[in-house]
Amino acid sequence: MPARHPGGSQVTARSPQEPEHARPGADAPPAPSGAQDPLARERAHLAASRAALRAMRAEAEALDITDVAANWVNAEVLASGIEARIASLADLAHAPLFFGRLDYGTRSAAAPDAGSAEGGETGKEGDDVGHRFYIGRRHVHDADGDPMVVDWRAPVSQPFYRASKKDPQGVDLRRRFGYTGGELTAYEDEHLTDETEAERTSSLLQAEIERPRVGPMRDIVATIQPEQDEIVRSGLEGTVCVQGAPGTGKTAVGLHRVAYLLYAHRERLTRTGTLVVGPNASFLRYIEQVLPALGELDARQTTVEGLVARDGVEVRGTDDAEAARLKGDARMAEVLRRAVRAGVTLPSEVPDAEPLVVVRGSRRWRVPAYELDEMVGELLGRDMRYGAAREALPQRIAHAVLVRMERAGEAPDDRVQDAVARSAPVKALVKKVWPAVDPAKLVLRLLSDPEFLAAQAEGVLTPEEQRAILWAKPARGVKSAKWSPADAVLVDEAADLVQRTGSLGHVVLDEAQDLSPMQYRAVGRRCSTGSATVLGDLAQGTTPWATESWSTALSHLGKPEAVVEELTEGFRVPRDVIAYASRLLPAIAPTLTPATSVRESPGDFAVRRTDPAERDTAVVDACREALGKEGSIGLIAAGPRLPALTAALDAAGLRALSPGEETSQDARLTLVPADLAKGLEYDHVVLDEPAALVAAEPDERTGLRRLYVCLTRAVSGLTVVHAEPLPAPLTGQGQGQGQGQAPDQEQDQEQEQEPDQEQDTAPDRARTATAPTSSPDRAAAQPGAGRTPEEQPPGGRPRGARCPAAPGTP
Repeated sequence: MPARHPGGSQVTARSPQEPEHARPGADAPPAPSGAQDPLARERAHLAASRAALRAMRAEAEALDITDVAANWVNAEVLASGIEARIASLADLAHAPLFFGRLDYGTRSAAAPDAGSAEGGETGKEGDDVGHRFYIGRRHVHDADGDPMVVDWRAPVSQPFYRASKKDPQGVDLRRRFGYTGGELTAYEDEHLTDETEAERTSSLLQAEIERPRVGPMRDIVATIQPEQDEIVRSGLEGTVCVQGAPGTGKTAVGLHRVAYLLYAHRERLTRTGTLVVGPNASFLRYIEQVLPALGELDARQTTVEGLVARDGVEVRGTDDAEAARLKGDARMAEVLRRAVRAGVTLPSEVPDAEPLVVVRGSRRWRVPAYELDEMVGELLGRDMRYGAAREALPQRIAHAVLVRMERAGEAPDDRVQDAVARSAPVKALVKKVWPAVDPAKLVLRLLSDPEFLAAQAEGVLTPEEQRAILWAKPARGVKSAKWSPADAVLVDEAADLVQRTGSLGHVVLDEAQDLSPMQYRAVGRRCSTGSATVLGDLAQGTTPWATESWSTALSHLGKPEAVVEELTEGFRVPRDVIAYASRLLPAIAPTLTPATSVRESPGDFAVRRTDPAERDTAVVDACREALGKEGSIGLIAAGPRLPALTAALDAAGLRALSPGEETSQDARLTLVPADLAKGLEYDHVVLDEPAALVAAEPDERTGLRRLYVCLTRAVSGLTVVHAEPLPAPLTGQGQGQGQGQAPDQEQDQEQEQEPDQEQDTAPDRARTATAPTSSPDRAAAQPGAGRTPEEQPPGGRPRGARCPAAPGTP
């Protein structure tokens, strides 16, 4: 029998390579051998599953479509599909093929049928089990088509994430597997129907969570929590907004939701498409391997700038903060709507206006100006794109001519109507009264011509606001103009007013709190007939136009009916670090609930004051100290401080990567500009001069929000180095004791702190009333242990609050 740990759960491992946290106690009986060894059987199943996957890939590679494709187009489509399948069947060395197992009892009414559950096997002889399912990243079957591994997204896999002792969902046993270097080294069992076994936290789950962070973001498929699984498996028809504090797993949840939707609605989303929109290229490089590891290769990833990019509009200029804020204001949509239609003229107002005359054979057909005015007025009054209305006008005119023909006894058909619509007189009239509009030229005129802007913005923008958005030096043409990112969004809006933008099936929008209303509209156009997953944190808004409420943002996105999910328990940021950073919340987002950390370790945390002349040296020393530990290191600093720090690191012989460059065991230190830190994470963070970071932003609140972002990039440890006084909210001055405040830390700004003075001083906020109780064997989680980017909790308790999007609701 396997040894029983103090928490009551059976933790069994029979390999000398297994981690200590998964080992039975010292008084455990000798491990069985051969066929009686459960770990050996699980390893055998893993080996057989890998062999089956290789066979599936070989079968796909051997497919011959020579006599199948009817033409070269079909051949290309088939070949592309086969290539995608071959790629999806790759056996990734760093991604275990399965990570869990579910056993349903023989008498369980909830046990699914093995043949209909897309994976699983009937229990072997001698096993007290009805059906058994191995849960992994993708479906694997043997030569007979019998499933060996079930895709984590299949309905039968759901209990792996949601079953509990209170609601076992028919599951007798849930088994988690531990891996070391790709080798299965341990397993851990939870007997959900055994009332004598106390519920406890999984040590294997904890170990996976606290794995050191080197390289790009990893998937969290093995550690998804119940409240996250609810979001991941939300239906395709609805839009979900996830408000989450740092480290609560927002990004991971969004990416896994895409993977789930692509599985559950494959045909539809293959046809309509999916898109992941991130804040910058560095962030996209950081997350780019998550979906491929889950077997999804087709989801496109881009930034808002990439989304609105178009030929001829080269972004090479910048706006000051006020101009950028105004150009991103939702009122600009009305200004552009007016500008697009400004060229429309009633036929009766055209110089030398005369009735339209169309010649057909020997007959001349006249349409008077007043009737043409009615047609134009009716189209202007309809909710139509400008281009669609322009295409409809010739047909309306042709219809009026055909009515006259019929009254005269003729019998014109559709070909006659099309010929009239394409006739020279009709084309000439349409060109005069409803001219074609080039979106880029229109925006160029709007930002260069004060009189034109004043006419379109009357009653919408004040004269002062109009002057703020005008270009100081008008451009001569579209290609020579120095377009700014905000200008490009205006061109995209104008283009949609002329011709409708195509919609995708689903869009994931990350770091959404930083978008302007016009940017929300640009993204919303790409999912106007689809759905979206919106991810963000109002406290991390660092742009002058950052949204203040999700209800407002979702309205601009065109999804006011979206449901808001709030995640407040962090799985990545150490307890002391999140408590220290939460001191800023009253100043930057007073309506938000301070985040709590469910991590066992408080983290390595130090705030060090130094002399201005020794500041660079102190930062280098902190980096060198961090490099002595396992994991990645991020040195985060304000832009003006980067040259000095680069020189100091070079002088010390420390190589620093740039954001987006992949870390490795030989290169673990990255120098990160503060404005690129959002969405990234490092095992250890060295934060240079908080006051300089705040001062680099246009206003104090934005600076404090930027500081909040940078403080919460740490996975295992944080060292703050400063020579200038810390920003007042960070010192805790003027705040009462409670959540978000770490008493006795840096209360006196002049007091120099040593690393050991900063340990275990923050209030213990790692457990709430609903959190699982700690167990003695949790000591395996070392204070300096690394953390995966998946930001996961050790237990399986709901940590989110679900609420509808309402005014002022974060």
